[in-house]
Amino acid sequence: MSSAAENGDAASGKQNEEKTYKKTASSAIKGAIQLGIGYTVGNLTSKPDRDVLMQDFYVVESVFLPSEGSNLTPAHHYPDFRFKTYAPLAFRYFRELFGIKPDDYLYSICSEPLIELSNPGASGSLFFVTSDDEFIIKTVQHKEAEFLQKLLPGYYMNLNQNPRTLLPKFYGLYCMQSGGINIRIVVMNNVLPRSMRMHFTYDLKGSTYKRRASRKEREKSNPTFKDLDFLQDMHEGLYFDTETYNALMKTLQRDCRVLESFKIMDYSLLLGIHILDHSLKEKEEENSQNVPDAKRSGMQKVLYSTAMESIQGPGKPGDGIITENPDTMGGIPAKSHKGEKLLLFMGIIDILQSYRLMKKLEHSWKALVYDGDTVSVHRPSFYADRFLKFMNSRVFKKIQALKASPSKKRCNSIAALKATSQEIVSSISQEWKDEKRDLLTEGQSFSSLDEEALGSRHRPDLVPSTPSLFEAASLATTISSSSLYVNEHCPHDRTMLYSNSKGLPSSSTFTLEEGTIYLTSESNALEMQDDNASVLDVYL
Repeated sequence: MSSAAENGDAASGKQNEEKTYKKTASSAIKGAIQLGIGYTVGNLTSKPDRDVLMQDFYVVESVFLPSEGSNLTPAHHYPDFRFKTYAPLAFRYFRELFGIKPDDYLYSICSEPLIELSNPGASGSLFFVTSDDEFIIKTVQHKEAEFLQKLLPGYYMNLNQNPRTLLPKFYGLYCMQSGGINIRIVVMNNVLPRSMRMHFTYDLKGSTYKRRASRKEREKSNPTFKDLDFLQDMHEGLYFDTETYNALMKTLQRDCRVLESFKIMDYSLLLGIHILDHSLKEKEEENSQNVPDAKRSGMQKVLYSTAMESIQGPGKPGDGIITENPDTMGGIPAKSHKGEKLLLFMGIIDILQSYRLMKKLEHSWKALVYDGDTVSVHRPSFYADRFLKFMNSRVFKKIQALKASPSKKRCNSIAALKATSQEIVSSISQEWKDEKRDLLTEGQSFSSLDEEALGSRHRPDLVPSTPSLFEAASLATTISSSSLYVNEHCPHDRTMLYSNSKGLPSSSTFTLEEGTIYLTSESNALEMQDDNASVLDVYL
C-alpha cells in the first residue's frame, strides 16, 4: 500500500526491534537515502535548465559511495553502496512544477533523520516521512519501479494539462545497491500530515471482498480501516457543500480516466478524517504535538500538495494558497451524518499496479470462487466505474439546499393579507363608532335594513362573485373610512359596515367574519326585491 501508513505510528517505540528490508537494517537504508539524494540533487544543480526530451525519461545516473569516502562523496559509517537516480532531469521538472526548490528538497530530506512509519498493507514496504511532514519515502518492488519508468512520459503529459490532481505526486525514483541487493525507493507527497490527528483513516477501493481491517490492525492506536468498516461507521456518508462536492467528484472522475487509460487498477483512496469537535477537547495535546508544523510554516510550502488545493480548479496566483487557513492544514471541510464538523485529507494511492498477466489470472481465479464484481482485482474500465460509483453514492454526498414549498408561500401570503385587512378595520374602528353614535342620536332605525342586507346575502337566487385575493385587498383598502360605520346589533358577532348617507339611492356592506370579507352592494330596498343586488365574498 503506497503511503497508506502516512499517519501511522512512528517506530520510535520499537527501537530495540529495528525493521529490516531485504536483510538490510532500516537505519542503513535511511542513511543511504539521505547521502545518495544529497549528492545527486546537489550535482544536478550544475546542469543547465532545458526542456524535457523523450530520452530524459530513460536516463539512469549512478554513483558509488564507499564508506571511507572519495573525492566526490563523503565518508560514512554504512556499508559501501551504489546509488542510482532514474530520469533526474524529468523529476527535476516535476519538482519545479510543484514549486519545490532544490534547497528546500535537500533540507527536508537530509537535514534531520527520517521518521519510520508503520505499514498496514500486505506489501511489506517500508515508509519514511521527513521531519517537516512534506515528503513520504517508500520502498517499491522491481516491477513497480519499472512500471513507473514506463509511466513517466504519460505522467508528464497529465501534469502539464492539470497539475491539480489527487494522484500521487512523484518527486524522485532511486535505487540503492549494496551486497548484491537492490532497494528501490520513490519520493512522494505526504497525504496525511502527522501534526493533524486523524481520528479515522480509511483505505477505500470500492470493493467488498475481504475489505475489512484485520484484528491485528484494529489493535493499533491509529488503525487503517477499509470499505466494509466505512459502511458500518459512516453509513450515511460524508456531506459537502455543492461547490466542494462538484470539484471533488470532477477531480476523481478525471483522475480515474487517466488511470484507466494507463491500464492501472487496484488503486485506493486514502481518506483521513479529523473531527474538529474532538480537536477542541484535545487542544492542549495537539499543541504539544505540533512541533513539526512550526518547522513546516517556516519553509516554502509545496504547491498543490494539500487535499483542498488538489481539487480546486485553476485560479489566479495565490488562489486557495495564500487564503488557506493554516490551522486546517489544507483539509477539505465536510460534515458527518451526525452534524459533526470534519476536515478530510485524501489522495489516490497504489497506482503502480497494472492489469498484467498475473493480475488477470488472480481475477479469474477469485471470480470462480467468489463474486467477480466484488473482488478488488478487476479490469481497469470496470474498476474505475465501480470506484467512482462507490465514492459518489456511498462515501461523498452533497448537502441539499432546502426550498420553501409553493403551498407554504401561499399560506404565508394569505395570512399576511388577512392580518392587513384586520389592521385596516381596527385602525378606523374608533371613527366608525363616533359616526354610529351620531347617527343613533338622529333616531333612525336600521334594523329592517340589516335584515334586508343579511337576507340578500343568503338568497339562493343571487350568484356570488369571488375575485382574486389581490382584488379583495384592493377593495378593502379603497373603501373610504368616512362612508362606513359599525353596527353592533348584527347577529353572529359580525361587524357590519354601511353607508352613512341617508336617502342615497345605494348602499354597500363590508363584513369581516372569521377570516372572510363580505362586500354587499345594493341600489335600494326596491331594487333588492328586483334581484339586482350583488354579493361579493372573499375568503382569506
